[in-house]
Amino acid sequence: MDAKTITKAMEELSKGSKRNFSQSYDLLISLKELNLKKPEEQVEFFANLPHTTGKQVKVCALVGPELADEAKAADTAVKVDEFSKLKKPEIKRLAGNHDYFLGQANIMPKIAQTFGRVLGPRGKMPNPKGGCIVPPKAALKPLIERLQKTIKVSVKKQPNIQARVGTQGMKPDEVVQNILALYDQVVHHLPKEHNNVKAVYLKLTMSKPVKLG
Repeated sequence: MDAKTITKAMEELSKGSKRNFSQSYDLLISLKELNLKKPEEQVEFFANLPHTTGKQVKVCALVGPELADEAKAADTAVKVDEFSKLKKPEIKRLAGNHDYFLGQANIMPKIAQTFGRVLGPRGKMPNPKGGCIVPPKAALKPLIERLQKTIKVSVKKQPNIQARVGTQGMKPDEVVQNILALYDQVVHHLPKEHNNVKAVYLKLTMSKPVKLG
């Protein structure tokens, strides 16, 4: 798979799926020869892209007093002394409205106690793999900016990956670069690398997939 193949697929998709709004591009990767019952063959990591995907990523910071000012850079900040006031429906709303949760390291037990039952099953607990568990003196703005270009990839139940990689409103080169970066990182996290890839497709929100490889 190369830039020329992706560009051609994007042109084909644009001709066949014209809408009155900017559609999203999704990359679909079908995998093979993975035994997902074995934890060592499951895949979970945070892919860093060169560009955003055209969608604002919303971040909620769960912090102590040390990070109260830094947490203003997040879309929502919840301080530890507010945890006990939150009811389950409010926590569910937070979970539904945010893509990533940052957690201050020294209050993680309280975060787990308050938010774990809601965020855990949704895969949204602050995750050290994504740099989302932070020390009390962390600079949060650079991390939040990086999360705008971060995609969580998880293959635990079905051997498929579907990820948003851009929109029609973005420069085509940016979408191509995002696709190549994501694919490269996926391959390097697979046990047999390219040999675990069955097929790769690209689609728009309202289109059928076009095969890339």
